[in-house]
Amino acid sequence: MGCEPATPSHLSPLSAAFRRGFRTALLEWFDRNRRPLPWRANRDPYPVWVSEIMLQQTRVAAVLERYPHFLQRFPTVFALARAQPASVLASWSGLGYYRRARLLHAAARLIVRQRGGRFPQDRAAWQELPGVGCYTAAAIASICYEEPCAAVDGNVERVLQRALGANARDAWWRAGELVGRRRPGDFNQAMMELGAMVCTPRSPECAQCPVRRRCQAFSAGLPLARPKLTPRQQVRLACALVLDQGKVLLVPRGNGEKVMPGMWELPPLPSPPVAGEMHEHFTLKHAIMNTEYLVDVVLHQGSPLPLPARDGGQWFKPQRLTKLPLTGLARKALQRVKIL
Repeated sequence: MGCEPATPSHLSPLSAAFRRGFRTALLEWFDRNRRPLPWRANRDPYPVWVSEIMLQQTRVAAVLERYPHFLQRFPTVFALARAQPASVLASWSGLGYYRRARLLHAAARLIVRQRGGRFPQDRAAWQELPGVGCYTAAAIASICYEEPCAAVDGNVERVLQRALGANARDAWWRAGELVGRRRPGDFNQAMMELGAMVCTPRSPECAQCPVRRRCQAFSAGLPLARPKLTPRQQVRLACALVLDQGKVLLVPRGNGEKVMPGMWELPPLPSPPVAGEMHEHFTLKHAIMNTEYLVDVVLHQGSPLPLPARDGGQWFKPQRLTKLPLTGLARKALQRVKIL
């Protein structure tokens, strides 16, 4: 499926003693320091799969907030498969990258309809599901079924780059050398944990690293901090928070939109409020990928402000909002005024 890298001719295999020592030191550290994350409670493939999809390009703190609610709403793959897309998006709201939720839902329906609710048992079969790539398939297969395959995400790639001098092209091959038949799932999670908690991008805690004696960068005294990222592009926007008789006006994003199709948002305004205007407003910061938005939210009671034409605008009572697939910005604004 494209995950098995060819053996690079420019690299020498790691010795058996090095591989064994690296694994032992890392797993001993992991046993002492692993975070009690809820998806580590058992090896059931359903919650592990949900967590792996949520964790793609999303901070652990954000996932910890939404994960329990999502599993409470959809406790099994059958419940997820039966759900309406809007319900799945509503429970995903706040995590961003909503295409992941749609693909998770599509995969659940495929598992139920074509497999009778039985999950794949190996990495190759997991990769046949929508939204499951090389990393996710390997992570699930190693954690849930002890398949001895490497899982390389950004954290693991950084550890391998520093410890073994592996570039992005060689990282999968080096990781495959290191993972063993004993506790491959724990090994993969330990590598991710090491990158997330110790071997961090700009301020690594080398004194706390269990494999520092086997790290090329540490032994050579090389600088470990990554260059600062390119500053985010900044964009200023405005939207209206319109209230009338306890209801909120929201508008849907078109199904043809490239970003967040079908989600509900606050009505956009053509320009930020002008100084001296009487409308009360507040400003929010909202980041999407490499763009930071500075959003002026204009508060208005009663009949709507003059708004750009948009089909499908509706008034919603506050108790209905939790069941709607809201954009992250809409959720943030409604939380700011304590409506949500």
